[in-house]
Amino acid sequence: MSDRTVVDAWLADLTFPYYMDTLFARARQFERAHPEYEIRIRGIYFEDMPGAVAQGVREGTVPAIAEYYYTETPNALDEVDNAGRPVFTSVSTAVGDRTEILGEPVVLDDILPALRAQYTCYGELRSLPTVATTYNLFTNVTMLEAAGVTEVPQTWQDLRAACERVVKSPGGPPHAIGWANHGIPFQHAMAVQGGKIADNGNGRTASAQKIDFTIPEMLAWVSWWRELYKDGLYQYSGETGDWFGTFQLFADQEIAFRMSSSNDVGSTAEAAKEAGFELAVTRFPYNADVPYRGNVVAGTSLWLADGLDRKTQDGALAFMQYLANPGHVAEYHKEHSFIPVTRSGFALLERQGWFDEQPYHRAPNNQLEVMTADGRPAGGALVGNYFRIQELLAEAMHDMLVRDVDPVERLTRASADAQVLLDQYLAERPRSPRR
Repeated sequence: MSDRTVVDAWLADLTFPYYMDTLFARARQFERAHPEYEIRIRGIYFEDMPGAVAQGVREGTVPAIAEYYYTETPNALDEVDNAGRPVFTSVSTAVGDRTEILGEPVVLDDILPALRAQYTCYGELRSLPTVATTYNLFTNVTMLEAAGVTEVPQTWQDLRAACERVVKSPGGPPHAIGWANHGIPFQHAMAVQGGKIADNGNGRTASAQKIDFTIPEMLAWVSWWRELYKDGLYQYSGETGDWFGTFQLFADQEIAFRMSSSNDVGSTAEAAKEAGFELAVTRFPYNADVPYRGNVVAGTSLWLADGLDRKTQDGALAFMQYLANPGHVAEYHKEHSFIPVTRSGFALLERQGWFDEQPYHRAPNNQLEVMTADGRPAGGALVGNYFRIQELLAEAMHDMLVRDVDPVERLTRASADAQVLLDQYLAERPRSPRR
């Protein structure tokens, strides 16, 4: 049909097997339901989306929908066209008070509160979350019980005590716990304590201008981590970002605890079943010395271009709601262990008996539903160049572990290096609407 309205959607390719195939199929299904539209999907490696959109702005080819990785949220907020106008509008403004668009039910009010918090900036929901993960504690309950520990620990303090008992138990492993030295655990350690690494409310009240890794919450986290390592409780491969190595240690029962992405729930459950040990998946442990402030989420979200004609905008918004309807949310979860982004999607999985058959998959949602000390879900930092900046934290932690460098000294240096990256980011965006 030659008179169809084209909706260009640039979607983040997360490189999982057959990942994009599902999205192409959804587009074709939407077109059958709405034959007046053509959904033209372009898959872009998730780290490359900001550069692709910036190039599109220069060439006058901005897509109606662009899917950004969560650390790139500032890029979407700061992107302006050649006239200095914001490239993207907020989805809440575009939807308004409508409850359906082209017959597709609006899902904005159904989004999990933690996800709304992540993608709400300046009082508006800016984008629609699609992929969501958090960070959990995985426990070999069989090893724990053999050590005489009757409950899975919930705090840093109790986790350390449990690790000590595991390594001291008859036939216990030489080390008790492992996790990848990566930026993500730092994000969660700051979130549970309410720590902010950047000014302007962690970049949420205005664009972040200053970075400081020497805050008390960061020092508490790295000190706890270093002590685990020094006392032989934490096993470190010596490589940053060693996700697979820590997974293998846990699967081989060389450690009793592992902290990792909720995306690992499915593969870890299979490994536990094959090895014959009882598995527990629980919330990321928190620091008992301070009030619990919540956990953050990782993932991607869909951004809507500003200035679209009404027909194109409605088609784009309808497709966004379609991707997040309960059935698709449930299927996404089953295929990739992603967190169901809406309450209706979670409820559908409940009705289908999925969580009765796969109880471990409840844990990520349970974590995000835990009430915080102030009753509000946490929102992660919005910092330019954050993807690279968090790598600086992992490099600093390596030095603090392996070379026993003083934490304040090393984090001060990491802060300075991060500031260079942030300053570079800001200098490249002098017309950002957030300043």
